[in-house]
Amino acid sequence: MWNWEKMHDEREEQGSVKRSEALMRAKRFRFDDLTRRLSTLDAMRADSERKLADLEESVARERQRANDSDIGRLAFPSFLRSIESRRENLKSTLKELERERESVQAALDLASQELKVLELAAEQQQKRLEELEARRAEARLEEMAIVRHLRKHALRSA
Repeated sequence: MWNWEKMHDEREEQGSVKRSEALMRAKRFRFDDLTRRLSTLDAMRADSERKLADLEESVARERQRANDSDIGRLAFPSFLRSIESRRENLKSTLKELERERESVQAALDLASQELKVLELAAEQQQKRLEELEARRAEARLEEMAIVRHLRKHALRSA
């Protein structure tokens, strides 16, 4: 192989490696971003569930207090109506968070698969590059052995 052909092949290999590394970084970034979003959604869901539980405890406490007095019994239904609106908002938020989480989880699963495919391809590409370099080194050694052999025989015949 001519020297310029080797240089062209080496540049092409380097470009291919750089492109695959850039693609790998982009896929990792997407995977990490989706993982962060999933964690954020989980935290938001836990917070909403905690608020809903606090609200239920508040209703139970107010119900107990309302039973202690006539004014409390009269005011409790309006308190319950105001709390019911908040409870429905929290439940709606929880449903929306769950839908969002499912969507992000599906995207994360896909991103994970894509990343694994790229990592496997990168491993195979690295293996091919190592094998190519080993063949080149072997060819250089063979070429040096031939040159030595020719020099040795040239000295004998001279």
